[in-house]
Amino acid sequence: MPIISRFFGIVIFMFWREHNPPHFHAKYADEEIVIEIESGKIIGGIISKRALALVQEWREINKVELQRDWKLAEQKKALFPIKPLE
Repeated sequence: MPIISRFFGIVIFMFWREHNPPHFHAKYADEEIVIEIESGKIIGGIISKRALALVQEWREINKVELQRDWKLAEQKKALFPIKPLE
């Protein structure tokens, strides 16, 4: 589970052995969601509204970097860290 970012208690990660559509995981406390990179659609899980708003803001800012890391994950290569939300 490569962690690619952390901010405000939220951990963002991707797995190397994943399926389409391109997505990432966000964990906050005991809650976890899976979010599609391009659209921001929640594929699965549940997270608080406040944490979701922060994750969506971060996703929008970092779409290009997230897509880059997705391509690396497909190739089972090391992922790059992505700047946290400040």
